[in-house]
Amino acid sequence: MRITLPLKPQEEAKLVALAQAKGLSADALVRVALDKFLAESSGEISLNQPMRSLRGLLAKYGPAPSVEEIDQNRAEMFVNFPGSDD
Repeated sequence: MRITLPLKPQEEAKLVALAQAKGLSADALVRVALDKFLAESSGEISLNQPMRSLRGLLAKYGPAPSVEEIDQNRAEMFVNFPGSDD
């Protein structure tokens, strides 16, 4: 199988430079990255996996502070902050 990957000129330059720094051709570097990706996958690749919402990702931190709590925290943080009238 042959895959053509369109790259922007700056992406291509970065790829070539990275490959040269590692002593590889650009093709070999892409192959190494692809092999690593395939080894990490569980064998089943599902492109339709449901994504967790941001709310779901942050749920472990509990409820967000209320507006009053935020205002109180701001007031406490800036109590000794010099104002424009000093």
